[in-house]
Amino acid sequence: MIIKKLEVGPIMANCFILGCEATKKAAVIDPGDDADRILMELAKSELKVKYLINTHGHFDHVSANKRMKKATGAQIAIHPEDEPMFNELSRSAQMFGLSSENSPPADIHLNDGDEISFGEITLKVIHTPGHSKGGISLYTKGHLFSGDTLFAGSIGRTDLPGGDYDTLISSIKEKLLIFDEDTIVYPGHGPQTTIGNEKRMNPFLR
Repeated sequence: MIIKKLEVGPIMANCFILGCEATKKAAVIDPGDDADRILMELAKSELKVKYLINTHGHFDHVSANKRMKKATGAQIAIHPEDEPMFNELSRSAQMFGLSSENSPPADIHLNDGDEISFGEITLKVIHTPGHSKGGISLYTKGHLFSGDTLFAGSIGRTDLPGGDYDTLISSIKEKLLIFDEDTIVYPGHGPQTTIGNEKRMNPFLR
């Protein structure tokens, strides 16, 4: 599996390109900004994007949806509870003194337990609300993409609309910490970590 990480936009959100080496089919997780950079990385690896997967609906994770869809024809996928944010991206960004384009509507709604496949790669959808109502994480063997649910040594903020601290902690403990300790965690911001590290070191999870 090809995994490429790009830090995109002024808030430095992590965008991940996942590619199947055998078929060159790919998905982009959280195309938050800098569509031209994402497209250039895809071209370098000769990858064909099938899906644009949003772990949640905040503008710093979805702002490149419109340009990426126009350039690639890929399908936009998100949990249905976060899709309403697509029409509020411009206003939300302005609250931080930034700009964003509203997103086209979702082509696919991802719910807990769903699977999404491209080439020989299958991602399992895990509904992990708490940072937002429709936040999801994505798992494929040994690899967990946690969006803004779980970070290295920290957790997602819960003071935005739809956030709830107790819900977030439950999502992490009941749905993410169940994976093997050597599972690599790729968060929506910051460096990667492992489930084992977070069990032992994350102060929010003790």
